[in-house]
Amino acid sequence: MIFDRLRSKKAARPNAGKPSRRELAEAAEASEQAFNEFILTRPGVAAWVEEPTGFNKASLLLVAGSGEWLRRQIPDTDWGREFAARAQLTCYTAGLDPYPQRMRTWDTAHRQPSTGQTPVNPQGK
Repeated sequence: MIFDRLRSKKAARPNAGKPSRRELAEAAEASEQAFNEFILTRPGVAAWVEEPTGFNKASLLLVAGSGEWLRRQIPDTDWGREFAARAQLTCYTAGLDPYPQRMRTWDTAHRQPSTGQTPVNPQGK
């Protein structure tokens, strides 16, 4: 009944739920702006390109010299490597190159006392 109607609508729209090219471009631009702001306001930034998995999309992790970090989704891993090259950042491959100890130290120092969890978005954006 109602589920049959919903199924037939989804079948008629094979790209339903997928972002448009425009949405992808806007997301990439927003990520690039956040990355540039992070790089300009923190010394010693390095980049880790994170491959997509069955659960997560490709992402780029920037870690400052202080250990503060910023992670955002990116269109693909090539985009991440090209961004790091343009920004003249040392670029690592997550999974092959370990995350730096300074990132774990920063997380430990900034855990929320009530929950013991590190904020999901350390920059508060």
